[in-house]
Amino acid sequence: MKDIIKSYANKQFPVYQEIAQNIHAKPEVSNYEFYACEVLSEQLKKEGFDVKVNVAGHRTGFDARYTSSKPGPVIAFLAEYDALQGIGHACGHNIFGATSLLAAASLKQVIDDIGGEIRVYGTPGEEGGENGSAKGSFVREGFLKDVDAALCVHPGYKHTLSGPSLANDPVDVEFFGRASHAAAQPEHGINALDAVLNVYSSINALREHLPSDVRIHGIITHGGDAPNVVPEYASARFYLRALTRPTLNDVYTKFENIVKAAALATGCTYKFGLFQNSVDNTVVTPLFDALYERNLIENGETLSNEESALVGGSSDVGNISQVVPVIQPTISISDTPITPHAIDFMAASISPRGIASIELGATLLAQTAFDLITNPDLLNEIKEQHQLNVLAQD
Repeated sequence: MKDIIKSYANKQFPVYQEIAQNIHAKPEVSNYEFYACEVLSEQLKKEGFDVKVNVAGHRTGFDARYTSSKPGPVIAFLAEYDALQGIGHACGHNIFGATSLLAAASLKQVIDDIGGEIRVYGTPGEEGGENGSAKGSFVREGFLKDVDAALCVHPGYKHTLSGPSLANDPVDVEFFGRASHAAAQPEHGINALDAVLNVYSSINALREHLPSDVRIHGIITHGGDAPNVVPEYASARFYLRALTRPTLNDVYTKFENIVKAAALATGCTYKFGLFQNSVDNTVVTPLFDALYERNLIENGETLSNEESALVGGSSDVGNISQVVPVIQPTISISDTPITPHAIDFMAASISPRGIASIELGATLLAQTAFDLITNPDLLNEIKEQHQLNVLAQD
């Protein structure tokens, strides 16, 4: 049956190659992945899946399902297809989405014999942005409540296993003051920009007293309109990150207190909160990755001993990992080192090696899912290890 899976991935690869190339040529950011959503969801219909678009509060999200006549586990493949603002597919999500779909379609060739259900969740905006980090919505809306395990593979420099990623709270800070002539009557003004600058100064003081895994970084998105007018409105946007959700929740509270203090010190009023879904840290399940590694080796590939390039960043796959076992290894798309979110990564995502990774990635994911379905004891061990690792965060 694994040979059937591999053969189908090989047979259908040209179809998904074209899909990945077309998505790369038409990059779309979060909440605007209209072309990618349509192409991917229509292909799943051709493969025999029941597909719903506009799900979990995301107009470019989709939910595709195929249920066999035999009972069995529910396996979800996660599809990403958004691009980065200004630089396009410099994280390889044109490959990511096509790979997950081909994996699901290949597993479908044997699912009626082994039992179970296959799902593909199309999750927009992994890179953030308008209504970004959709996997958090899928968790919140209950799409994972009956899923046994989830799989995806991310393009990268070398073959690596899943690694930890940081929890991330993307927040907006806004201050509202009062305008006045900055030279003639400054005493009548309330300077909203001063409040933003106070936030920056206080954050730098706070860093000394934060755990080493915490990252706080941001930009001023509005600082005023003219030098001779006291700014009545100023705003900033920050990412708050930490290795675990409990740590980040504490950082969030401290950050909000800084915002309150800046407002009090300057006389401003303020707004503060998330501008998109929060992102949770990734809980790694080593038994699950070991199963993927076995299939990688059986397909003639070599695992790198390097950490995934995603370590130190954030991914909403973390939200999925908080509720079900998940893997997100990286698959090699380049013979030379490449930097995520940079021009060289974008080029690798459309290179012959990059596009060829779709067939390999789909085969590995589908064969790993096959092992989960056909080995209930191993699946239970993986679920137990996952639960222990989730609890260990606290």
